[in-house]
Amino acid sequence: MRLDHISYAAGQEGLAAAVQRMGALLGATFRDGGLHPRFGTRNFVLPLAGGVYLEVVAALEHPASDKAPFGRAVKARSELGGGWLAWVVAVDDIGPVERRLGRTAVLGHRIRPDGVELAWRQIGVLDLLDDPALPFFVQWESPTSQHPSEGADLLPRIAEVEICGSRTEVVTWLGEPVDKGDVAVSWVDGQDAGLVAVQFYTGHGPVRVD
Repeated sequence: MRLDHISYAAGQEGLAAAVQRMGALLGATFRDGGLHPRFGTRNFVLPLAGGVYLEVVAALEHPASDKAPFGRAVKARSELGGGWLAWVVAVDDIGPVERRLGRTAVLGHRIRPDGVELAWRQIGVLDLLDDPALPFFVQWESPTSQHPSEGADLLPRIAEVEICGSRTEVVTWLGEPVDKGDVAVSWVDGQDAGLVAVQFYTGHGPVRVD
């Protein structure tokens, strides 16, 4: 289990403006990630060092964004003004997570502008809607060479993610300690649970995005 990506929902400024703002903060250029047909969303992605990536995502005017849990989560966060949506962990075998949670992962796919289709299985977005501090799980079915982190430079990279919520509940949810990976997790107090900020190392120094 490892951190796979972090997700940021565009607010009223719109997807393009959010991507430009985040790119300017981090001194990096995002790629057009394409569409999530099953979820009614689309994203732009930024490969980060360490096999991790950042996505900026927005809901489309499409029925799927009102039905699919991920589309609903994106739309709800955007309507609150946008901001950090989720942290996502990758597993090699999602089967044990399915058995532990007592339900089946859903299929996800994204079609890049170059026509390449990425595929994965995910589980836990419904729980994210109830407790935004919880990550959801993905198992990639596409080749490693197509993972959105491919092509990353040494910088930017994530230094730390800040989570507001119950550490005990998150550890129970994950089934293992959260400090096993390369990315530090800090627990902060606040009124709103969830991923509240991310600290990056960039080519122009440390940057904290809240």
